[in-house]
Amino acid sequence: MSENNIIENRDLLASCWTWAGDAAPLRGDETSPIDIRTRVETVARAGWKGVGLIHADLPRIEATIGIKGLKQLLDDNGIVHVEMEFLADWWKTGTLRAESDRWRGILLDTAGILGVETIKIGAELAVTGEPAPVDATAFHEEFDALATQAGNAGTRVALEPMPMNNLKTIELGAKFVTEVNNPFGGLTVDTWHTYRGGTSYADLANILPMDKVFVVEIDDARAEVVGSLWEDTINERLYPGEGEMDTAGFIKAMHEAGWRGHWGVEILAESHRRLPLETAVTRAYAAAAASLDAAERLIAEEQTVSGTATQR
Repeated sequence: MSENNIIENRDLLASCWTWAGDAAPLRGDETSPIDIRTRVETVARAGWKGVGLIHADLPRIEATIGIKGLKQLLDDNGIVHVEMEFLADWWKTGTLRAESDRWRGILLDTAGILGVETIKIGAELAVTGEPAPVDATAFHEEFDALATQAGNAGTRVALEPMPMNNLKTIELGAKFVTEVNNPFGGLTVDTWHTYRGGTSYADLANILPMDKVFVVEIDDARAEVVGSLWEDTINERLYPGEGEMDTAGFIKAMHEAGWRGHWGVEILAESHRRLPLETAVTRAYAAAAASLDAAERLIAEEQTVSGTATQR
């Protein structure tokens, strides 16, 4: 594309699983088997301007180079955007809540040192079947409290609607964060979850409160679910533009809705995890950049058609 890019912000962030190597959600130990220095230097060489960090990696990082050492490493390698995940069970009680609060403290403390822009958080998830019932009042009040606490720590939280959790669609997620209306509590909007949740990209501009969209992630997959929804989301994602979810169309829709932030790239796939790290992050980066180019072409074509129609 020309230097006058239609999509002005083309910074790409490698979401936590994209650069983790052989690690996956809810697969026992979620820590990356690759040391953090190798990982950061590898993604930087591939062109990434941001990274996502999974909570499980933080204790090992603290025990090796330290969080302040990580901050220096990120700065030295030109990483300017940092996100973290994943906080679950923040609305619950008992032992689950106690463990969630322990991680909350670690994430918020780390966010302050690293200058983390956003912490991704979950909702009531079901790997199989339907999610357990959620107390709506507690869910609302605890999200509000968590968002306020995040704001006081200099960061914010982004809730991720998924077809496997109690906020099954982007519409439900948008309705929830709008009702809570906390400036530090917003949404993660992801290609896979939007598509699998049945939301038309054309409707995103009308659905989304853009001041509450904190994270946007792109990826791709086949049109049909492979295995269960959970298996599909953690094992079968494809690089942007290599599946049937029309990643370029999603990017175009988010740009036209008003998104001007960087673009997260979340690749969860068994095939991706098996690759050498440098190959994996280089392929993911190239595919995402190509999808931004494809989205720009779509936008330019639409503008040309619109201009021609106006002239008539």
